[in-house]
Amino acid sequence: MNLQETYTQLLLEIGFTSTEIPTLWLALEKNYTQKSRYYHNLTHLEEMVFSFSLYKQELEHPNEVLYSIFYHDYIYKVTKTDNELKSAQYAISLLKPDYKINKELVFDMILATQNHLHHIEEDCNWLIDFDLKVLSKNEEQYKRYTQEIRDEYKIYPDILYNPARKKALHHFLTQPSIYQTQEFQSLFEDKARENMENEIQQL
Repeated sequence: MNLQETYTQLLLEIGFTSTEIPTLWLALEKNYTQKSRYYHNLTHLEEMVFSFSLYKQELEHPNEVLYSIFYHDYIYKVTKTDNELKSAQYAISLLKPDYKINKELVFDMILATQNHLHHIEEDCNWLIDFDLKVLSKNEEQYKRYTQEIRDEYKIYPDILYNPARKKALHHFLTQPSIYQTQEFQSLFEDKARENMENEIQQL
């Protein structure tokens, strides 16, 4: 099932009508395929949905998690600090009262992808880990990821970007763990830390 089919099936389950969904998909596709998006694009969504499919059985609220995946980066501007808030607000604005989805939980989930800190709601922790799975990729893939992030911030010269990137990496490395679920900690924590420490040395 491709990304659009997954999206369509999800929205039908929630309560959207089949006539509404194509327009909503086109709007989502338009946002995630903007020229400024080198990393936060449809490929990022596809990778998160793949992780979701692997661990769906672990989730208490799978539809809320999947809906949050599709909308967590709906608004993305590198010059702004409220992208997650605006994305969350937009995501729940589409939901009618009788839809089969927890709006408050969706809002909390999308906001959780801003700071990626441990959350009392375990499904939020799974979403965070799906979002950060890229940090544990192999050396070549991680290098491509860092270049894509750099391209998104190309309006900033290295003298501004490098210290800010180092600060962001240190933020993760000083946490008790980068990943919030025991599964991701056991499988991916060491590699993610190795990648980020190497990146800091290269900046």
